[in-house]
Parts: sequence; C-alpha cells; structure tokens
Amino acid sequence: MEELNWLKILISIIAAIGLFTHSLEGFSDTLKSEADSKIKSLLTSLSHSKIKAFLLGFVATALIQSSSAVISIVVSFVDSGVLLFESSLPILLGSNLGTTVTAWLVSFQMEALGIILLALGFVMGYFPERIKLYSKPVFYMGLILFSLELISMNLTPIKDSPDLVNFLGYASNPFIGILYGILITAICQSSSVTVGLTIILCSQNILGLDSAIGIIVGSNIGTTTTAFIASLKLGKVAKQTALANLAFNAIGVVIYLPFYKLFENLILSISSNITYQAALAHLIFNLIIAIVLLPVCHQFASLFKPKGEMLP
Repeated sequence: MEELNWLKILISIIAAIGLFTHSLEGFSDTLKSEADSKIKSLLTSLSHSKIKAFLLGFVATALIQSSSAVISIVVSFVDSGVLLFESSLPILLGSNLGTTVTAWLVSFQMEALGIILLALGFVMGYFPERIKLYSKPVFYMGLILFSLELISMNLTPIKDSPDLVNFLGYASNPFIGILYGILITAICQSSSVTVGLTIILCSQNILGLDSAIGIIVGSNIGTTTTAFIASLKLGKVAKQTALANLAFNAIGVVIYLPFYKLFENLILSISSNITYQAALAHLIFNLIIAIVLLPVCHQFASLFKPKGEMLP
C-alpha cells in the first residue's frame, strides 16, 4: 500500500510540474512572436546604450516569463547580423535579472488569483477580437499560479519523509546545491521551473535557505544550456554569444562561493519569510552580477570577440 501511495504521489507531482512547465511555455509562446518583432525594432535604437539594452532584456524577460526565449532570440539576432555581439551582452544581463520576476510570482502564493485568471481568460476568449487577443496570456498566467498550488498540495504528504529530507539536505553544501540546480535546470530547460519548485519546497519547510540558495545559483548556469542548443545550428558568432552568457553566470558563481555564508546572512537580515528569502536570493544574486559586469561589457566582449568583428 505504501509503494502504491508513493507511486500515486510521484505521478501527481510529475503531472503538476508538467502543467506548470506547459503553462510557462504557453504564456511565453503567446507573447514571443509579438515580442520578437518589437524587440527587433527596438534593438536598432537601444543597442548602442548599455543601460537601455539592459532594461530591454529585463522588461522583455519579465513580460515573456522566459529568459531562455529572450536569450535564444538574441542569439539568433546576433547570428543574422541584426545585433552586434558586444551589444547583446547587456541584454543578456538584463534577461538574467528579468527572470527573477517569476520567483516573486511563486513566493506571493497567489493561488486564489490563479483561479480567477483562469476563469477570466476563458470568458475573454468569447469576446470580440480586441479583447480576445489578451485571453490566452491571462489564461496561461492563471494556469501558472494554479499549477504552483497543485505542486504545493502534492508535496504536502511527503514533506516529512526522511529520505527526501536527507537527499535535499545535501544541497546545504554550496557545491552540491549548485550541482543540483545545474542538473535540474538542464533537464527541465527552464530556470523558472527550478526556482519555482525550490521556493515551493521552502514554503513546505522541506528545504532550508542554505540549500535553496545553492540550487538557485546553480539554476543560473543550467539555464544557459538552452542558448547553447539554440546556437548549435547557427554560426560561430551565435556560439560566442551563448558562451558569453555561460561566462556571465559562471563568474557570478565564482563571486558567490567565497562569500556564501555572508550572502545567506544578508538575505536572513532582510526578511524572516523563507519564500521571500529564496526570491530575494535569486534577485540579489543576479543584481550583483549585473552591477559587476555591466560597466565592463566592452572589455568582457573583447575576450569573446569573434574573428572579423571589430569592437568600437
């Protein structure tokens, strides 16, 4: 009977995670085609300003809810010559920061709003075209919030399992935590899924903050695999862009590791709510990377400069 219960719980958790992943992809896809053309037109006017390009990456990712989608678009634009390699770097940094918005959606635990948005999105689908246009994004946002509640509900029966607690407890070692984050994100192809699950585990008191931070930091590296996959069929300059994205996040890990206890204490001093602590860790980690690397994007680009492209 115990094995059957575990199997049922496992299937329920996988189904809920699948629904969460599908809702994220659906939300991203409904906005991505529109964003693709808008981003392309904005790039020509904003790409020469590091701050504006950074903000473009942040806003685009916050709206689409997928840094992988935005970075893949940027990689393809660099490959096609629409965007210079150096000009893409601030956008990548902004995109990494923009993905932290998802963590806050999870930490606010707005399951009641999810049901309302699901119903509203469904009803909007029967309205005239100018209203119907927004029905899918509203519906998918509701589905995102609803699926998060399903994941949380299905984790409740196993939150006191010694095996699960012991396995996740290894992540309190920052190196193991980072490895967990890299592997989970590389498999899911979404840092939003990894960070969302991490925050839910924190809210259920299954995961401590020290373990959560390591997994969140590792997810930043794991999510770079999407850009690499997107660049495989493209030219060398696209691969250089994907490599630069990996380097950004790897540098962040190198900065984090010597100060991981100090970083954890900083988060603890800001908030006593563990779900907010996890979301804050994600935000502050990416903010530190941006603050350190944005001013030196030109010098950083010279390390990865594709042959034949002159930096101004």
